[in-house]
Amino acid sequence: MAYAAISKPSLYFDSKIYLGSSSAVTVTGLGFQPDWVWVKDRDNGNNHVLVDVVRGAGKFLQSNLSNAEVNNSSQSISAFTSDGFTTGTANPANESASTTKGFISWNWKAGNSAGSSNSDGSITSTVSVNTTAGFSILKWTGDSSASATVGHGLGTTPAVIITKELNGGDYWHVWHKDLTNPNNLFLNTSHAQTAPSDGTLSNVGSSTFGFQGATNVVAVNENGIDNIGYCFAEKKGYSKFGKYTGNGNADGTFVYTGFKPAWVMTKEISNTSSWDMHDNKRDSNNVCNKYLLAEAADVEGTTDILDFLSNGFKFRSSNGDRNESGASYIYMAFAEEPLVANVGQSIPATAR
Repeated sequence: MAYAAISKPSLYFDSKIYLGSSSAVTVTGLGFQPDWVWVKDRDNGNNHVLVDVVRGAGKFLQSNLSNAEVNNSSQSISAFTSDGFTTGTANPANESASTTKGFISWNWKAGNSAGSSNSDGSITSTVSVNTTAGFSILKWTGDSSASATVGHGLGTTPAVIITKELNGGDYWHVWHKDLTNPNNLFLNTSHAQTAPSDGTLSNVGSSTFGFQGATNVVAVNENGIDNIGYCFAEKKGYSKFGKYTGNGNADGTFVYTGFKPAWVMTKEISNTSSWDMHDNKRDSNNVCNKYLLAEAADVEGTTDILDFLSNGFKFRSSNGDRNESGASYIYMAFAEEPLVANVGQSIPATAR
């Protein structure tokens, strides 16, 4: 049985729940400085909040909108700390009416810095990278060239890339290794995979990625427009990015990850469906029945959906957004605990 690349996943990814307040909230206890923080109000229909260390605290994007970046620390994460973060005082990152379920935050560790220059591609990027966890955050300024490339810093080919232009209203773009090239998905919509004529992410390699478009690439590399990207490579026992086929049965499809999941996001790729998001903090026991949608500001929904197991996840619903018979889905998953850690820690993970 293969050992994991990371024996303690919570040093690189973890979720935290916090309650809203009329004052700033300091979230602690992560055990690392988060470099990408994704927050959602569970009680109210407020927008998602996505903040990263490369753009800086206070500047946030919203996964459910194609809107430009907002720079307002009172509505955002106002500071990153050594083991958490501090919120502003207003929604969407804080809300005095959110004291029942509160907020969920999903937190990833990159390079713990605003990044350094990367000249691997034809466009120089600024990259904050954690090669151990297979995660990088990068920022670049577009040049409208379909032949342009951007360095991602991982040193291995990513399995998933998520990008958003900062100055305009183009969609979030998601490249996943199991999509049909040159198709992308779009985080702020429920659309099926497609390749719009104005550009997709494509030509992904071990040091760079590029673009492709039937007429132009302004949706992903517009001249003079700043863009942010989040890149993920698989790490055994810590992260897994793949594809599964639904069976349309309440005794649903099982997806092997090689670890007990802490966080899973799924999306059907051939039909309109939601980006379902689950984690082990909102659901500490099976069946996982609390979900949020990346493309929607909706309050947290509740319905039996899936189980987190010691080595993967299994669906407990025939719902078409998650487990339609014969339908294809992609997923992203991060670990709570590897199935088997390292030498000296080789006690297998247990189901919950």
